[in-house]
Amino acid sequence: MQGCAAQKLKLKENKDDNTMLWEISGNGLKKPSYLYGTFHLMCKDDILISEQLKKAMQASDEVYFEMDLDDPTSLLGGVFFMNMKDGVTLKDLYSEEDYQRLETYFNDTLGMPMIAFQKMKPMMLQAMLYPKMLSCSGSSSGVEMELLKIAAEYKKEVKGFETIQQQSSFFDSIPYDVQAKELLKSIDSVYAWGDEFEKMLSVYKEQKLMEIENLFTDSEITVGENKSILLDNRNIDWVKQMKVIMKKTGIFAAVGAGHLPGEMGVIQLLKNEGYTLRPILNN
Repeated sequence: MQGCAAQKLKLKENKDDNTMLWEISGNGLKKPSYLYGTFHLMCKDDILISEQLKKAMQASDEVYFEMDLDDPTSLLGGVFFMNMKDGVTLKDLYSEEDYQRLETYFNDTLGMPMIAFQKMKPMMLQAMLYPKMLSCSGSSSGVEMELLKIAAEYKKEVKGFETIQQQSSFFDSIPYDVQAKELLKSIDSVYAWGDEFEKMLSVYKEQKLMEIENLFTDSEITVGENKSILLDNRNIDWVKQMKVIMKKTGIFAAVGAGHLPGEMGVIQLLKNEGYTLRPILNN
């Protein structure tokens, strides 16, 4: 009965492409699947979970995130994969003076002892700076965490396109000394980047999909010159997986919004494979 109801679901279409929620149909699919663009960190009160989004997830058989977020063994394993290979430490990557600047910032501004992160990849550490850019004084969360709660409420099977080991390997593809320079630049720029981060957040909340590509890929805060490693190659792999999965079952796929637009974005790659992508009203 649930499958029949899901097939009859007709969600309202958005008047243009500016939405984070997309229906995937055609190309021999027995039932639609859905694609949703997320934002990994924002003020909890700003997170929008629309009724149409809930209906799309309820009509889907499985929920896919970039990584399986309800697998505790995967998350625990992440602690190991966050570390640099071959015994490299942060002290190996910095002059004594620069390391001191880094240590002072983490101790005084973040209240975190640098000694605890000696082996961690600099790009992982960089992510710890992002909450400083948020304007809210209250709690923050990722959109994924709110979606995970809804998936649990609907008793949906949660899966991931990537393992924590795969995600970690992307950061190994970027030389550690390059990451180290970016981390040092970040602590000098975190407040200056606040305006840029707020603009990215505003564009996301307004669901201006066409503006997201430039903001997310050209920004120093996000992927920048590592676009092919952190976005394009992963998009290609996800679409390959989706082609196989969607033949068997309807899914709700939630990935970072920066992965959706552009010639190498998930939306266009799916269209290239012959699927119909319909923008769904999401407010």
